[in-house]
Amino acid sequence: MSSNLHPMLNVAIKAARAAGALINRAALDVEAVRISQKQINDFVTEVDHASEQAIIETLLTAYPGHGILAEESGSEYGAKDSEFVWIIDPLDGTTNFIHGFPVYAVSIALSVRGKIEQAVVYDPSRNDLFTATKGRGAYINDRRIRVSKRTQLKDSLISTGFPFRPGDNFQNYLRMMADVMPRTAGLRRPGAAALDLAYIAAGYCDGFFETGLSIWDIAAGSLLVTEAGGLVGNFTGEADFLEQGECLAGNPRIYGQLVSILGKYSQFASAGEKAGLRQADAADSADTPAPASDSPDAPF
Repeated sequence: MSSNLHPMLNVAIKAARAAGALINRAALDVEAVRISQKQINDFVTEVDHASEQAIIETLLTAYPGHGILAEESGSEYGAKDSEFVWIIDPLDGTTNFIHGFPVYAVSIALSVRGKIEQAVVYDPSRNDLFTATKGRGAYINDRRIRVSKRTQLKDSLISTGFPFRPGDNFQNYLRMMADVMPRTAGLRRPGAAALDLAYIAAGYCDGFFETGLSIWDIAAGSLLVTEAGGLVGNFTGEADFLEQGECLAGNPRIYGQLVSILGKYSQFASAGEKAGLRQADAADSADTPAPASDSPDAPF
């Protein structure tokens, strides 16, 4: 830990590294990890719980008067009325982790009176530590990072997340990807939103969009992006996005181009834009052929 860092950020780094050590030990024998399912395709492991407890214990030992908002335990721990709230995702990318796919991270953010002021995203498999304090810039392993300088979408690498829960609007997402993909140099789905945002901050990707996200998925990453000179908001470009379930981020030029493409897919789009998407849905349904008959006379 560095004496130059904000003391609260130093404590968050200590918590993230403690959680990362637990995750790395478990990753040595991932098939032995106990897994349960919160809902279809939404997994939680004993490692998520152990990681979260290590983080909470470290934070509350240092700051017993602070609040906690964590993915697995919610607001069960910490003060209930504090202006300081730690927002925690103990293992973002659980599905990747249980398959041994090394793209996952610990995400810790501190909200002060509703504004994110400290952020840590820690990738334990690569030992990459992304940090930010509001007004002091963003860093990876003590090296200052900035968003990319690309100005045209056709040259840009864009990351996203696919819908995976029951009730997700798959057709809408396919339409979004069809709108974005041909305009870019490539579309990627790494599978951990906290790392996606950290990679935007570091300039590894130029833009990011996803729906169905929770505040703990994006709180820390969003500060990394803005402190690295990027922009983050909802699909219509509004900055009050943390609890809206949709997130768009990028360097300023690419962000603006993505807003112009994806704005109509936002839950906050105009009535006319939503009506146009409903008409497209209806047209898609009408064009979908009926399944083949199971009768013996049906052709093979």
